[in-house]
Amino acid sequence: MQYSIGVSKHKKFQSGNIIALSFGHMMHDIYSSFLSPLIPLLVEKLGISLSMAGMFDVIRNLPSLLNPVMGLVADKVSFKYFVIFTPCITAIIMSLLGIAPTYGLAAIMMFLAGISATLFHIPSPVIIKSFSANKTGAGMSYYMLGGELSRTLGPLIITAAVTFWGLEGTWRLIPFGAAASILLFLKLKDYKKPGTKSSNTEPVTVKQAAKELIPLLSAIGGYTIFMMAIKVSVTLYLPAYLVSQGKSLVSASLLLAVLQLSGAVGTFLAGSISDKIGRKTTLFISGLACPLLMWLFMITGDVFTVPLLAGLGFFLFASGPVILALVQDSGTAFPSFANGLYMTVNFLIRSIIVFLVGYFAEKIGFTNTYKFTAFWALGVLPLIFLIPEKKKAAVEHEIS
Repeated sequence: MQYSIGVSKHKKFQSGNIIALSFGHMMHDIYSSFLSPLIPLLVEKLGISLSMAGMFDVIRNLPSLLNPVMGLVADKVSFKYFVIFTPCITAIIMSLLGIAPTYGLAAIMMFLAGISATLFHIPSPVIIKSFSANKTGAGMSYYMLGGELSRTLGPLIITAAVTFWGLEGTWRLIPFGAAASILLFLKLKDYKKPGTKSSNTEPVTVKQAAKELIPLLSAIGGYTIFMMAIKVSVTLYLPAYLVSQGKSLVSASLLLAVLQLSGAVGTFLAGSISDKIGRKTTLFISGLACPLLMWLFMITGDVFTVPLLAGLGFFLFASGPVILALVQDSGTAFPSFANGLYMTVNFLIRSIIVFLVGYFAEKIGFTNTYKFTAFWALGVLPLIFLIPEKKKAAVEHEIS
């Protein structure tokens, strides 16, 4: 009998394939992270305001609203090609952004980059799960580690490229994205989407699958509402807060790097930990540690800033692979659709929280806002108990 590569005959953790896909994730997201460092240069070149430049990020994220639809498409076709080609596509678009002659063309390029990013991120966790055997959490940790590392590497790479080649010379970075796609092609060319069959006599419809996912996504959405306030506060707004407290921009950037680096460590370890002690237990520990560390960060002196931010980053980002594992362990017949729904919920909640944190920081000050987010995050603890337990897979892998 011939086994699909999507299902390991011996159900082993396929570390080689997982590392390759995680590397592809890192390479893709390195190019996605080019925008922020380029904004000041684009403002000058295109003669636009800072707020207009900020709209590029909104435009890039608009395709996120179509995540469920794209997830359905990925469930119906051979989605490996989305994962294979999108690192190259995103690399081309983002590396050519500097030569865009008008704001309109740059906006179109950002929208296309958003579509490319969506097509990569929706099906790739599904492939990771199929390579992970019974260690879904560990697989998601490897996968998300690539994404976290890209946030540090991307700005450094594009800044160096602009320094050496100028804004219009960053096209020289395209071959690295193409190389990532070639690597993914070599690793995934024989991959076959695992066949599924419903445990019921009739096939599961999309409507039924969506209905079955409501309890899980509702609980995850509630978790996100409470935890996202801290995450936004210490990622997007941390430099602004530290500068308002009298620190230099360089010091603020270094402290943000400490947070992100410890977050990468938390991302890498949390999935494997949740495989051993359970998803809910891991989320509960994270949900308890984050508000405590956030509060201590606000009331203690500078001598504790680095260790507190390091601890906060570790526990704050630890929830990412655990939640992805929960979504992929849901047993749905439409795993890409489920991931698309989760990404849409996460995007909508984050968009609202970003606005609210910024609004209250202006109205009542950063200090009061930060203290409130620590208190607010405690509301996540009872919600963790509402997360549905892992069910027996509703679908089984077919062996052909």
